[in-house]
Amino acid sequence: MSEGRGAGRRLVEYVLLYLGLGYLGLMCLAWTPVAMLLHPLLPRDFGRRFGRRMIMVGFRSYTGFLSAIGACRFDLSALDALRGAGPLILAPNHPSLLDAVMVISRLPDVACIMKAGLMDNLFLGAGARLARYIRNDAPLSMVMGASEDLAAGSQLLVFPEGTRTTRLPVNPLTSSVALIARRARVPVQVILIETESPYLTKGWPLFRRPDMPVTYRVRLGARLDPPGDVPAFMHTLAQQFATELAHAPLPALPPETRAAAAPNA
Repeated sequence: MSEGRGAGRRLVEYVLLYLGLGYLGLMCLAWTPVAMLLHPLLPRDFGRRFGRRMIMVGFRSYTGFLSAIGACRFDLSALDALRGAGPLILAPNHPSLLDAVMVISRLPDVACIMKAGLMDNLFLGAGARLARYIRNDAPLSMVMGASEDLAAGSQLLVFPEGTRTTRLPVNPLTSSVALIARRARVPVQVILIETESPYLTKGWPLFRRPDMPVTYRVRLGARLDPPGDVPAFMHTLAQQFATELAHAPLPALPPETRAAAAPNA
């Protein structure tokens, strides 16, 4: 009997997994041609603000759908304190692919630094270009573009790990967050993302079923002043993550992820 219940639960979780992915895919398909059309027509500043707000609305709809069908539980209310807080660099840890979705779903004017390949992607790139997200393929241009965006009053999402976590609690951090903060002279807000699920961690296949519901909690850490000394700032930021995440629920990473990270440990 218990085996039958277990099989039934797995079937339900597969249905929820594909419902969630289908919802996101349809949302992106619907927005892509609209964003492609609006990008050359709207004034740059208005297009940027409109594009970012629409991405926020879309991601909030997506997290709401995942909650409604019972696939995920989200506690993102701490992020609401950042609305209207002025220019900030938002610096979360990066356990899963949903991290940017969660942060952006609560904030209406967030710039995101994206991989150049995603910016050029037909499926994802149109919305990112309308929102004037920042490419990461040229470091100097990236820092200057991010600084200009912050000077215009926006907030900037940067993952200091550079990629999803492969070594708990966080990977070695990259200095881009400090370089941007120093040039733009804006504070860095530490954000802590907690989950025990390995769903969509590094190495987790998109169509692999997780145990559901997947639970996420986001909370705010320290707000650090713009740095004068980049190495000292990065040491302080790393200590913040280590201290705040020392006893936080974090996912057990898949064996293949741990194996891939071992040479860098």
